[in-house]
Amino acid sequence: MGYQASFHGPSGSTDFLGLRTSRMGTTEIVYDDGLSRRMIWRVAGNIGEMALIDALQAAVVSSRVLPTLYDELQKRAIRIDWIDG
Repeated sequence: MGYQASFHGPSGSTDFLGLRTSRMGTTEIVYDDGLSRRMIWRVAGNIGEMALIDALQAAVVSSRVLPTLYDELQKRAIRIDWIDG
């Protein structure tokens, strides 16, 4: 993945999910609640970018973004490693 993608919650929600490529070339997921919580995970393995985008889009529109994100990643067999937050 050589680009960034970002997703915001609907109707004024401050929740943000994004994909980015680190300096080491690994794909990372970033979550920010717009107030005080920012979390970053490294995506383990070589995962298709569309599967990641679909998981993030499904999570950000949910009222419970983080639990939904974990569920969506698990459904798609995408492993993540927490690195910051």
